[in-house]
Amino acid sequence: MTVNDDSFTNWKNREEIAESMIPLIGKLHRERDVTVLLHSRSLVNKSVVSILKTHRFARQIAGEELSVTETMPFLKALTTLDLGPSQIDLGMLATLHQADERGLSVEEFTAEAVAGATGANKIDRREPRDVVLYGFGRIGRLVARLLIEKAGSGNGLRLRAIVVRGGGAQDIVKRASLLRRDSIHGQFQGTITVDEDNSTIVANGNAIKVIYADDPSHVDYTEYGIRDAILIDNTGKWRDREGLSKHLRPGIEKVVLTAPGKGDVPNIVHGVNHDTIKPDEQILSCASCTTNAIVPPLKAMDDEYGVLRGHVETVHSFTNDQNLLDNYHKAERRGRSAPLNMVITETGAASAVAKALPDLKAKISGSSIRVPVPDVSIAILNLQLAREATREEVHNYLRDVSLTSPLKRQIDFTTAPDAVSSDFIGSRHASIVDAGALKVDGDNAILYLWYDNEFGYSCQVVRVVQYVSGVEYPTYPATAV
Repeated sequence: MTVNDDSFTNWKNREEIAESMIPLIGKLHRERDVTVLLHSRSLVNKSVVSILKTHRFARQIAGEELSVTETMPFLKALTTLDLGPSQIDLGMLATLHQADERGLSVEEFTAEAVAGATGANKIDRREPRDVVLYGFGRIGRLVARLLIEKAGSGNGLRLRAIVVRGGGAQDIVKRASLLRRDSIHGQFQGTITVDEDNSTIVANGNAIKVIYADDPSHVDYTEYGIRDAILIDNTGKWRDREGLSKHLRPGIEKVVLTAPGKGDVPNIVHGVNHDTIKPDEQILSCASCTTNAIVPPLKAMDDEYGVLRGHVETVHSFTNDQNLLDNYHKAERRGRSAPLNMVITETGAASAVAKALPDLKAKISGSSIRVPVPDVSIAILNLQLAREATREEVHNYLRDVSLTSPLKRQIDFTTAPDAVSSDFIGSRHASIVDAGALKVDGDNAILYLWYDNEFGYSCQVVRVVQYVSGVEYPTYPATAV
């Protein structure tokens, strides 16, 4: 048999194993509210090839691919346990088991590692929590996709309604079409039908009422059977407590803003300060996409090395508030054609750091350039550290942070030498450290951080909503602190 034959046979064997994993992963998700992960990447509703590609990510850890032949025994072991709602990471199970010297079987080790989610320790399933989207633009539609995707078992978050201004004939059909097809993020994964008579979009079985209103004060959500809902305002029209309080109508309990909040509105970056949200807080902000991109790695660097000062330069994709062609705009430069120019503009991300990281004493400045790409941006974080370090040390530290720290859902890591912006479309992390571009010289470190300013940010928004809803389930094995 030739080398080519061996490689092909090996591929077909792994394909067969990955195919047999799909129903096990699906059953755990539907029946027990268990989300199966591989190094913080969900395997729920993934194809055979997607599962195999996700396994290849393990090369970032030990320099070699993690095979489905290694993770399948752990998945089978999970199906035998009395599991409650949780997230369980097969990659971490396999890695920790390999390092464990006690000689435990896969079954014994798995039962011990996920004991907090089994038997008397398991938590109860949460009742579905109603969610309303106020506005249905770029972020609104991506958040809708995520909420529909996570509806899974029928528990957790449930998208009940979308509030928009009336747009004339076939408005709901056009909005459904924008949800169904996206020029950047591709086709919606599932089916969408429209019930015009009842003003409802049905996406993967989720009936989503489309409510038309010109002002928040015009809506009584209880009329639509909505109770104790979390409303996500993705219009950015109101950003202070007074304005956002308009959303606290009958049926709405909390308001989450997808833009930097002003005044005393808490700016939350999931993974960094979400645990500071007060139970009785009704209004909060998820800050900006750039704030979410820079705050987690900034915290990681400050925790390990100390940060004395820093500057962030964001090279940001153009957005809807710019003009396609030169035309009047209230901002000085944003009136110039977005697809044809690099545009210097301001960013509030640096000043927002203080709200998310109040213990950080370093002064952080910032500026931004909008460039002619439709999605994925990069933040260049230039830091003066409190102590000297080597490039290898910082490289290994950030890699480990991305894999095993409490920030592993926020910070990703790539060693690809030929990585470019479009490679990160659809990334679910707040930012991705580009290892090849990392620069360290004594007490100076420069981090290059890619981020999908649309989808990655939307994932952070949903994480915050899950947290305040009480449906963010614990992850096992427990993350090292």
